[in-house]
Amino acid sequence: MIGERTNITGSKRFEKLIKENRYDEALQVARDQVEGGANVIDVNMDEGLIDGVAAMRRFLNLIASEPDIARVPVMIDSSKFEVIEAGLEVAQGKSIVNSISLKEGEAAFLEHARIVRRFGAAVVVMCFDESGQAVTVEHKVAIAERSFRLLTEVAGFDPTDIIFDPNILAIATGIEEHADYAIAFIEATREIKRRCPGARISGGVSNLSFSFRGNDTVREAMHAAFLYHAIAAGMDMGIVNAGQLAVYDEIPADLKELVEDVLFNRRPDATDRLVTFAETVKKKGKSEKAEGAWRSLPVAERLAHALVVGDVTYIDEDTEEARLALGHPLSVIEGPLMAGMAVVGDLFGSGKMFLPQVVKSARVMKQAVAHLVPFIEAEKARSGEAGRPKGKIVIATVKGDVHDIGKNIVGVILACNGWQVIDLGVMVPSATILKSAREMQVDIIGVSGLITPSLDEMVHVAKEMEREGFELPLLIGGATTSRVHTAVKIAPHYHAPVVHVLDASRSVPAVNNLLSDNERDRFLAEVREDQAKVRAQFEEHQGAKEYISLAEARANKIPIDRKAEPPVTPKSTGVFTYRNFPLSELLPYIDWTPFFQSWELAGRFPKILDDPKVGAQATQLYNDARAILDRMVKEQWVHAHGVAAIWPANTVDDDDIEVYGDLARHKVIGRFHTMRQQRKKAAGQPNNALADFLAPKGIPDFVGGFAVTAGHGTDEKVKQFEAAGDDYSAILVKALSDRLAEAFAEKMHEIVRQELWGFEKERFSNEDLIKEKYQGIRPAPGYPACPDHTEKPELFRLLDATRHTGITLSEGLAMWPAASVSGLYFAHPQGKYFGIGRVGKDQIEDLARRKGQTTAWMERWLGSNLNYDPA
Repeated sequence: MIGERTNITGSKRFEKLIKENRYDEALQVARDQVEGGANVIDVNMDEGLIDGVAAMRRFLNLIASEPDIARVPVMIDSSKFEVIEAGLEVAQGKSIVNSISLKEGEAAFLEHARIVRRFGAAVVVMCFDESGQAVTVEHKVAIAERSFRLLTEVAGFDPTDIIFDPNILAIATGIEEHADYAIAFIEATREIKRRCPGARISGGVSNLSFSFRGNDTVREAMHAAFLYHAIAAGMDMGIVNAGQLAVYDEIPADLKELVEDVLFNRRPDATDRLVTFAETVKKKGKSEKAEGAWRSLPVAERLAHALVVGDVTYIDEDTEEARLALGHPLSVIEGPLMAGMAVVGDLFGSGKMFLPQVVKSARVMKQAVAHLVPFIEAEKARSGEAGRPKGKIVIATVKGDVHDIGKNIVGVILACNGWQVIDLGVMVPSATILKSAREMQVDIIGVSGLITPSLDEMVHVAKEMEREGFELPLLIGGATTSRVHTAVKIAPHYHAPVVHVLDASRSVPAVNNLLSDNERDRFLAEVREDQAKVRAQFEEHQGAKEYISLAEARANKIPIDRKAEPPVTPKSTGVFTYRNFPLSELLPYIDWTPFFQSWELAGRFPKILDDPKVGAQATQLYNDARAILDRMVKEQWVHAHGVAAIWPANTVDDDDIEVYGDLARHKVIGRFHTMRQQRKKAAGQPNNALADFLAPKGIPDFVGGFAVTAGHGTDEKVKQFEAAGDDYSAILVKALSDRLAEAFAEKMHEIVRQELWGFEKERFSNEDLIKEKYQGIRPAPGYPACPDHTEKPELFRLLDATRHTGITLSEGLAMWPAASVSGLYFAHPQGKYFGIGRVGKDQIEDLARRKGQTTAWMERWLGSNLNYDPA
């Protein structure tokens, strides 16, 4: 959304303030737009009595000194290129120029384009050419294609810095030729996005409803309906009054039909019918309309509206009104608030709301409940009665594991649906979980984990529940868990229900079914039947796989000609520390796709922003995340510390890596133990081990290691948001800390390749980094090529990682802070990622011997990688 109220041609108030030299008040107009949801603000100073160049410079300089405004980009808007150039000279950060076009021919177009590119700005290209403004689909598309070719092939523009404006023109004017203008924009948008990959689409939305100026009710309905359909066709941004946008689903059905008849020219009398309706609308201001649209509804409906749209503006006063009307604070929770959350739950379940929206609804619910708590406590003190939730569930991240984003989201979703959720936090021993479940008389226990040792801890929880005679259902969740592991490894150890919950959206149906008198038996029969089928398929699949002995696997290692591909000698060796690494330098390395996955929005970034189903919500989430991320960086909410090292090293004893403290290789300072694939391979396919990427003794070679974190400070900020009832922002901070840590790992690897090891000359784009097009790998303990978490202590000892970074290892060898990454560096050109898969007892016994441990100890750490039953 591009805020239009700082455009002199679109706001009489802004024009008056600029003319009267009241720039401080003009800044408030910009601030209001940002607070109203604008992602960009359009600044236009085109007025005959104003010095546009001076006004543009002065206003943009003032904006730069206002953090609340400067956190969004500026669209420098003018029909005079000298004003645009003046704006480019003073604008902070990356700006957008609005606009250039072909109306003066290709030479002027390219001249202006090159100036814009020199300042690093993006550019809006109007669909004008020498013949004038394009009004048909064909003409709009032809101009866009021609401009795209000139900008990318001649002027050197990145396609993602090109924004086409295919001209939103007024409809419902009474002129027949104008009737298809909305359709033309929408269809042109779809075709331009197809023919000009990477380019964006924008438009001045208010132009559409020019015929109804003065009637905000009709205009806002037209804008909302038009945006709904244009966004689905590929529209990325629009110049709007960000504070005056209606919600498409909340447009009254009769008005929506009239508006869409006009938009799509569905009937010859569409304009007349909308004009007739407009004459009946008496309230025209935004505040009046808002009162008429939902503020005048009964209080229960107002509460439901606030929950659905995630708006806390009136929640305290509406909650108090409901309390006074109903007489008891609990009646407000059990009545209108739970009814509103039921609507949210239905919309979420039917795919009409997405997880980020539901978490925002939870924020509204929490604020309402917080208002009622003092009254509830007073009533409880008088009567001794407590509230009546649907049921109680205790949830915890199991012992040794520190990851809880998914668990926290599940907790929010369940709480939104009327459950009392008791969250025990992270690294919780089974004894604590079971003791809490008994003392608090819960109905269900839920356990979660991310790292592979957590899988065995969940098995332990199930065994303990069986031993202590529990009858409660056990829910299993977390990134490493699966339907197969739950059925094969956990469920057989506990006679009561064990249910795998794939993601947060499945948690509500699962718990509702488990406690439903009508659905419980059917649900459990389905779960048990499915688990029996999974176990049978697993056993059959395991029997079909062939494994070879460890000796045979070692004889089939990766063949590397060390003379043809000699080891890469580094420029520097030793340990290198990076304290308080600048967060701003990590931003270009962020991989956003996993961020959306953590919010259960499927799709690759940036394509997910254009997805017809989740694109609008993904875009809103992305904008919210960028706003939080901007504050995390500017206000230093978190701190990034890292350490990297390059050591002389060689392969010894087939699968081990010996690390030396000197280039002469006389002083052995450490040893890493790698694992080898044992599944029988096709002819010519090796059984891989990471040690294969290093040369044996006698040929000088090197290995690297690293540990990075961007999590120091995360917990403190999360607790602040949670204390304020803002789970949405709390989860955003955690998820973004994880992204920054992964970005730090990517940046550190680049520093190693280009500076410390120094074998890389090429600069890779972030997309190529995500695709791992560079030479070398950085496998991490606990991941497929190195599933053994017990390698972490040796890595941390050699790096002195805790002293340099503040990262510690839990009992389960999870890293704390959770937003941390560690691993090894291999530089050989043949280095690649692979999965060890399942291994035989001979390898486990050999690995235990090499580590000086027992076979049972090794089996416990690698339980999910065994091709046999250790029992």
